[in-house]
Amino acid sequence: MLFVALGRPWAVELRLGGSRIALCAAAALRGPRAFVSRAIPVCWEGYVRCLHTPSDKSEDGRLIYTGNMARAVFGVKCFSYSTSLIGLTFLPYFLTQNNAFFESVSVPVQIVFYGIIGSFTLITPVLLHFITKGYVIRLYHEATTDTYKAITYNALLAETSTLFHQDDVKIPDATHVFTTFYAKTKSLLVNPVLFPNREDFVHLMGYDKEEFILDMEKPSEEKQHKDEQ
Repeated sequence: MLFVALGRPWAVELRLGGSRIALCAAAALRGPRAFVSRAIPVCWEGYVRCLHTPSDKSEDGRLIYTGNMARAVFGVKCFSYSTSLIGLTFLPYFLTQNNAFFESVSVPVQIVFYGIIGSFTLITPVLLHFITKGYVIRLYHEATTDTYKAITYNALLAETSTLFHQDDVKIPDATHVFTTFYAKTKSLLVNPVLFPNREDFVHLMGYDKEEFILDMEKPSEEKQHKDEQ
């Protein structure tokens, strides 16, 4: 009776709508993938599949390392810069309000006071940047050219990149706290434990080169020769 009251066109639409709902419900019962394939048009399926395909490769190469202290370094530097900026902003107001006090104290006391203020507002951010400027946030490797791209933070908290070849990697003679290796002349800091593939770190440091293997074998051969004598 409802179909008769609505007329033939409305009846056809209701029947088609009901069949579509039934198909979607049946697809949902079969599984989420079947339901999504019914809900998304065919022309969009390839695009959606492309968006949801995970990949660790980019135009910079293959991502081989990610630093776990990147957020902490950014947060500490941002906090240091903000406190220094606030201190420099309120320093003229503080000096004008306490002008009578500074006139009554001696010059050495004023120098010590200004030195303390300057250390907190200027020296601390500079020292913090000097310590963390070589911390590698991400490291990419292009296998075809055997080149690397290291991402670090600059003084303005923006990401900057350093391109270098594996032959440019130099291992410091002495152990440095904030340096794992030198890329040309820039010191970089990485944590060997955070490399998902151990071979990537070995190749980065040049431990797989024949020269390094021969250098490691020479002391053992000399020791064995001395023991035989």
